[in-house]
Amino acid sequence: MDRRILVLLIIIAISNGYLFAQYDISFTGYVVELPVYSIINKDLSDLFSLDQDQFMNLTRLRLRPEIHLWSGGRINIEYEADVLYSKQNEFLFFNQTVNNRQIINFKWDIYKKNGFDISHYIDRLYLRQGFDWGNIIIGRQRIAWGVGRVWSPTDLFNPINPANFGKIEKGGVDAASITYSFGSFTDLNVVYNPQDKLAESNAGFRFRTNFSGYDFAFVGGYFDQRIIAGGDFAGSLIEAGLRGEGIISMDKNNIGNNFIKLVFGMDNQFTSKLYGLIEYQYNGEGSPEKLKYNLLGLLNGTIINLSQNYIVMSGSYQITPLFTLTLADNANLNDGSGYLSISGNYSVSDNGALTAGIFQSYGSFLSEYWYYPRAYYLEGQFFF
Repeated sequence: MDRRILVLLIIIAISNGYLFAQYDISFTGYVVELPVYSIINKDLSDLFSLDQDQFMNLTRLRLRPEIHLWSGGRINIEYEADVLYSKQNEFLFFNQTVNNRQIINFKWDIYKKNGFDISHYIDRLYLRQGFDWGNIIIGRQRIAWGVGRVWSPTDLFNPINPANFGKIEKGGVDAASITYSFGSFTDLNVVYNPQDKLAESNAGFRFRTNFSGYDFAFVGGYFDQRIIAGGDFAGSLIEAGLRGEGIISMDKNNIGNNFIKLVFGMDNQFTSKLYGLIEYQYNGEGSPEKLKYNLLGLLNGTIINLSQNYIVMSGSYQITPLFTLTLADNANLNDGSGYLSISGNYSVSDNGALTAGIFQSYGSFLSEYWYYPRAYYLEGQFFF
């Protein structure tokens, strides 16, 4: 047995004396059905000897029990079982599963054959203890730093590719997290994410406060063997929301080898029915030349964009109280590629929703979004 799993079981076992003395369990979850039909461009099909027509269907069950142990103490678990059928979906980037922030293997494959991949895994498993001054969380947990709506460079743990319309949850992070509160609007969050090699472990902090109606945060640490420093802000300008964030990432052995990531955005609820958003990203990690793109990094999920300058504009309109239409254009300003997306969400009940969408990529040969397919999808969700 992996020694880390053994340590986790020991911790849980030690807490059993308290757990069974006074515990309370709440239970939530959801089921998602997501069929996707996609078409890759002919040049890409010929280049990699792939069928142009591709299909996948994902059935996802997520169970989220929460066990309240004692005053301020609880255990949260999020367990997921997936049934994926796919036909040559190597270029459907929204199906990325790599998570280098997890050191314990909590994923078990049940069946992999004839296009089927049936598996189950634990995506959250942590013990949280609250105190008068803050809280401590140990285990696989969600850590979401940053304020960006589409991109978030200060989210140094597990950011999601905005083209990933099939991803609902951020992947869990195996970490120890301490949050100390200095007051109603000021706190310090310190996180340690161990790796198999101790020297490659990740650690960082986020200090958050409020000044003149704006939230400000400062982040720093050591991630992926690079030194990181940055921050974010969020507030309002007249009636619109205004936010931004950025980092500088430096090679630990050569401070001059660095890059910057910046995001600025605004959004506004123009009426009770109409919402709009615009967000710009500068990605210094990327390349302005499409022939120098890091495709391998995109495929294995270690990066989410290839180029440097991006802008997204989106809007949603509530046609009826039950039906909302959303349109978005995400553009790579360097190579002229991008994708248009349109989706309609219909609330079928208090606990259920149905979404139909189109993902239309565009771009010239070997540009970033030239690699993405045109996709049509239908997503059904039921929460309990």
